[in-house]
Amino acid sequence: MKNLLFSCSLQVVLMCFLGTSLAYTTFAKPSGRCFRSALFTAKDTPIDLPGFENAEEYLEYMESVSSLPKGFATGAADGTFVSKEAPNLGRLRIRGTIVQLTEGPTDSWAACFTSNKFPGAPVLVGRKRLAGGGAIAALVINNKVSNVCSGGDGEKDAELVCEAVAKSLNLESSEQVLPSSTGVIGWRLPAKELAEDIVPAAIKNIQIKSALNAAQAIMTTDRFPKVRSKTLSNGSRVVGIAKGAGMIEPNMATMLSYIMTDATISKKKLQEMLSAVVNETFNCLSIDGDESTSDTVVSIASNQVKADLDLDEFKNALLEVCQGLAKDIVRNGEGTGHVMRVQIDHFPGSMRSARFLGRHIVNSPLFKCAVAGNDPNTGRLAAAIGSYLGKHMPDADVRSMTLTLGNRVIFKNGKFVLEGEEVEKELCDHMINAGYGDSTNYPPHQRFVEIGVDFGKNCGDTSVTVFGSDLTKEYVQINGDYRS
Repeated sequence: MKNLLFSCSLQVVLMCFLGTSLAYTTFAKPSGRCFRSALFTAKDTPIDLPGFENAEEYLEYMESVSSLPKGFATGAADGTFVSKEAPNLGRLRIRGTIVQLTEGPTDSWAACFTSNKFPGAPVLVGRKRLAGGGAIAALVINNKVSNVCSGGDGEKDAELVCEAVAKSLNLESSEQVLPSSTGVIGWRLPAKELAEDIVPAAIKNIQIKSALNAAQAIMTTDRFPKVRSKTLSNGSRVVGIAKGAGMIEPNMATMLSYIMTDATISKKKLQEMLSAVVNETFNCLSIDGDESTSDTVVSIASNQVKADLDLDEFKNALLEVCQGLAKDIVRNGEGTGHVMRVQIDHFPGSMRSARFLGRHIVNSPLFKCAVAGNDPNTGRLAAAIGSYLGKHMPDADVRSMTLTLGNRVIFKNGKFVLEGEEVEKELCDHMINAGYGDSTNYPPHQRFVEIGVDFGKNCGDTSVTVFGSDLTKEYVQINGDYRS
């Protein structure tokens, strides 16, 4: 769409005629009923979402692109519990979410899990399920309690919830249910409440129309739900949902993400594609540099669309969906006021090392705070880069490096290029323009604080894009009062 040379007005006419939606971050934002109606006629999300005027408009748009693939249903329900570890907090809310394969179990599922050495019990159960190669018929997800290193038997508690799902759905075995949990670490899972009350209620609420309710149900401190979708040429769909707002620096995936498709694809091929895509998307983001104990990404194929599948097209769709979710997660981060996009080019090393450099930049507390305050303190950017290189690449030659902020060159030939009041104002305005203002429960735009790190054409040929968020007072407030 970005290459279209038509005028803005002609684009709006075409949108109304063709029934498609365009990300209007790519051209001047039009107004009027024609554009707004066109916004909600699409069934797929673009790479860059439109901007939204309020939370209601965002949810309306999400509903329009959230149609479930064939063979899937979702349901959710709330309940309460009293934490054994913190009973003084009283009764707390907890939510359970079910994703069901309505046409029976499938062998075509893939997963990636956290590499954190304190993994949650659901991660341990999930690894066993994946290694066993058995079929999956349902997912069960709870928020509020992550079931990590609790005083009880975490795996037994997770399996108890899986047994309740299997019983309610008349499945052959609880091993056909994959569990996930997110929330407070160290608390025992209220398995009895989930198994006896919440799971049956969630299954009563099962529906086959939209993934949006599941995307909303798995949220914790998330500001808004995240759904991405893509329809392939053979009619099959790829629909992904995700949650995540804090404790995020994935080393495999995001906190929780589930990608559903009705395409027919083998388990082996799906796992190969998912593992590759995760490295290019979720592994290239960071909100606060803290890798979660519960990170899980699962992709499930119901195999309901029997038409021949173009594997390249499918992988591109999977990549697009995961790219979108990864960006949404950063934009949705706890207290996030700006999203940084770091483009690293001509890196003299591996993709993995380039990712770590990018994450080192977006995780620098001093630089994150400068971005939060719209302060173009370029010295903090250089210091973050130099810190990484000094520790991990001491032979790197920074004299060949070019740094940009907001697409303006700020460092070249070993020196900063910052003379003149207009430079400071331009950099400051770029940051202000990328800010979110007071918006908290919907994304008003898709702009970034743009950072470029080019090592020079003769240094290497590795390129990577990394996303990160700033550090605000709201982030500290949220995490200072997280458990209650």
